[in-house]
Amino acid sequence: MGKNTNKYEIIIYWSADDKSFIAEVPELPGCMADGATQNDALNNAQVIIDEWIETAKSLGRKIPKPKGKLMYA
Repeated sequence: MGKNTNKYEIIIYWSADDKSFIAEVPELPGCMADGATQNDALNNAQVIIDEWIETAKSLGRKIPKPKGKLMYA
């Protein structure tokens, strides 16, 4: 975990409701993390991506290949 080798797009934004930065990974449904700073959110997202992939593997689910920059982002 925390290999920082993931190449998935990560979108980071401030959430006033959560009073923290949110990092979403659009290519991995439901994959998101938060943090007190943008760096915290990014680091937490890397861990969550690894966990998302491990869970998908254990359930036999297809893991999307990273596409790089998405057209709608």
